[in-house]
Amino acid sequence: MWWRDLRGTWRRKGAVARLARFGGLAAALAAASFTAGCFQPLYSSHPVVGTTATEGVGDKLAAVDIPVIAAPEGSPLQRIAVGLRNALQYDLNGAAGARAPTHRLVVNVGDTQWTITIDPASGRPSAEIAAITADYQLIEIATGKTVMHANTFAHVDYDIPGVEQRFAKQRAQRDAEDHAVLIVADTIKNRLASYFVAGT
Repeated sequence: MWWRDLRGTWRRKGAVARLARFGGLAAALAAASFTAGCFQPLYSSHPVVGTTATEGVGDKLAAVDIPVIAAPEGSPLQRIAVGLRNALQYDLNGAAGARAPTHRLVVNVGDTQWTITIDPASGRPSAEIAAITADYQLIEIATGKTVMHANTFAHVDYDIPGVEQRFAKQRAQRDAEDHAVLIVADTIKNRLASYFVAGT
């Protein structure tokens, strides 16, 4: 479709629309080019080319040493403490251990179980919740100063089949605790990453 503008020249509507769209795209690409160096992957283990960063968050997480988490010897809590330490090591440094550690992560862990449903016929629990709590602090090795202190928790419910399945409750409880451990470890990793990025 053609039309006449105020200057008396004839123009085609489609051509102008295409030019306007191209101009908008060019402006968007120009704006993106100015901010391209400002973004980098959060867990990158190497600095992004073109930035002034010398160490990525992944490198800082890999330099966190995780001592053995204290728990009574031979208790069910010890199994949870070992599982949490293993999950943290895997999340922070791929289970390779801290290389040239700069920080130490000290963790205290606790567990509880709550009954949420009781079978009225047998009087036995039919559903429970496994709760894992963790209190942790990040210590700078060079100064011995605690730079971050926080706590977290995870609640995972599980069902208990009838009394004819003797070991089903124990297996269900362990599975729920293992799931809760992974949630807690992931929360701690994200909190550490937030500290290393923002410093708070």
